[in-house]
Amino acid sequence: MSERVAVVVGAGGDLGLATALLLADAGFTVTAVDRTEKALDAVPDGIRREEGDATDPTVARNVIDRIATESGPPEVLVNTLGVFRPGEALAATPEDLRLMMDVNLGAALWLSQAVAPYMRGRGGGAIVHVSARPASEPTLGVAAYSLSKAALNHLVRVLDLELRPHGIRVNAVAPQLLDTAKNRAMLPPEALAHAVPPETIANVIAFLVGDLATNISGAIVPAHGV
Repeated sequence: MSERVAVVVGAGGDLGLATALLLADAGFTVTAVDRTEKALDAVPDGIRREEGDATDPTVARNVIDRIATESGPPEVLVNTLGVFRPGEALAATPEDLRLMMDVNLGAALWLSQAVAPYMRGRGGGAIVHVSARPASEPTLGVAAYSLSKAALNHLVRVLDLELRPHGIRVNAVAPQLLDTAKNRAMLPPEALAHAVPPETIANVIAFLVGDLATNISGAIVPAHGV
């Protein structure tokens, strides 16, 4: 059993992988989680892998239970899961809203529920979810996405009120756009002018879960780029 266990969900993505590597380098025993085994192909040896779809509350709880049994109760949960689908409010469909609420909000709630008892049992912990700038600043063309991320921001603040008395800190980091190969392929160069490398956001996450941030909870930390 490790004394410092971290769980990174969405580790098949660029931000999740960068965060998992950074926490492993910081001395955590890290478990990388994603929906499929193939999504975790880039995760190096030395980091445990767990397959599971965290949008399903039963699956989310089972994954956290397995990690706690095999590695120890998690001290850190980082949730980098997210899905994006553009569209204006008047054109949004039930499918659009359901998908983004399930992934951008639901997974955060189910994972927080699953990990909280273990963190309470060990006397504390840190949770970081990944939000986005449109959650707090209305943006054209991303209505359902921004609604789901705004709900995530509110969840972070509610969880802070509920879990802070147990020594559990809950925060979020809110980038505007990540500089990834996928985004470079989809977006024109001018849209990427202020994109931020995933490693930069991973460093913000590492700060929020680390000892230097022991007095920070309930924060939505902007990481918009310059």
